[in-house]
Amino acid sequence: MLRRKPTRLELKLDDIEEFESIRKDLESRKKQREEAEAAAAVGEEAAAAAAAAAAAMALGSDHKSREQMINDRIGYKPQPKAGGRTTHFGNFEF
Repeated sequence: MLRRKPTRLELKLDDIEEFESIRKDLESRKKQREEAEAAAAVGEEAAAAAAAAAAAMALGSDHKSREQMINDRIGYKPQPKAGGRTTHFGNFEF
């Protein structure tokens, strides 16, 4: 295998200017995106407050416990347990 001398890299003034212009462009895009996200966050906060108010009204009119609301949402319908000790221990009298 042939070895060659390391390549020498030189930083020119044109390269520095190009780097600075790209960096400024990226910073301005980032700033615009952050401002847009901040405006969207304000809108989301208002929507979340409205949703919380609607949930409070629904909770006030329908007095279900939190557990019942979750069970309804996931479709779980708990069955009552049959009997007491007799199902576990047979018909023994204590």
